[in-house]
Amino acid sequence: MNARALALLAATAASAIYGLNHSLAKGLMPHVIGPYGFILLRVSGAALLFWGISFFYPSEKIEKADGWRILACAIFGMVLNMNMFFKGLQLSTPINSSVVITLTPVLLLILSAFLLKERISWIKVTGIGIGLAGALLLILFGAEAQPDAPNIPLGNILFIVNASSYALYLILVKPLVAKYSSITLMKVFFLLAVVINLPIGWSQFSEVAWLSLEFDAIWKMIFVVAGTTVLTYLFNIYALKVLSPSTIGAFIYLQPVLATLFAIMLGADKLTPLRIAAAALIFAGVFLSTRKKTQKK
Repeated sequence: MNARALALLAATAASAIYGLNHSLAKGLMPHVIGPYGFILLRVSGAALLFWGISFFYPSEKIEKADGWRILACAIFGMVLNMNMFFKGLQLSTPINSSVVITLTPVLLLILSAFLLKERISWIKVTGIGIGLAGALLLILFGAEAQPDAPNIPLGNILFIVNASSYALYLILVKPLVAKYSSITLMKVFFLLAVVINLPIGWSQFSEVAWLSLEFDAIWKMIFVVAGTTVLTYLFNIYALKVLSPSTIGAFIYLQPVLATLFAIMLGADKLTPLRIAAAALIFAGVFLSTRKKTQKK
């Protein structure tokens, strides 16, 4: 198998893990562990794994001038982003979360316009409007009563906060990626995330009956920590060595497809006409807002 095929396989594996995560994490909250406690477990486990991996890489010194940016990256990328996603997942459904998360490129475009003063064409503005209309459709009219989804509109709003936070993180982290290795950044980000998340999630974390957990809950927790948080990152890093960032970004469209299949197979969610319509609007909006203008010869 050639390098490109392996890179495509790695990117597909990362999307599959993300897609499965929507249903597996949903199944653990809040009966086994609360969302904030789950995030504390997730960042603590990831911090241990990344620090362990870092011993096989050269040590790098972080410049003091980058301290505020690194702290901001930890807050938006590993605290606000993750907590809003898991809390939203507790309140809403796996299919909703996988659809709304595809708004990330649209939100990234909006934030880039405000923070980086990037110009937005009318086609991209139209795409932004269509994509946000799809999100509003889910928030305002997708509130079908479900026993395990107590507040779908609020959960969907939290997904948008999650996507916005992650988009801001991508803008903030860009200058750091050029200066430091990825492993160095991840070990520092997650260590800070543990410290910040400790007072937020300790109450729910300490309530878990750790010694009496069933194997079903244990392997799902391990999957979220080692798979969703660490393996996906390593898979994407490997894929980026061969594939372009735009190609990697296209795999975000694979997530809702896989998440929907997994959710239906596991009985964690169901597909409805409204969700199909909202997904179509969001996909169309993302396509228009992120398409590149072709140059005429």
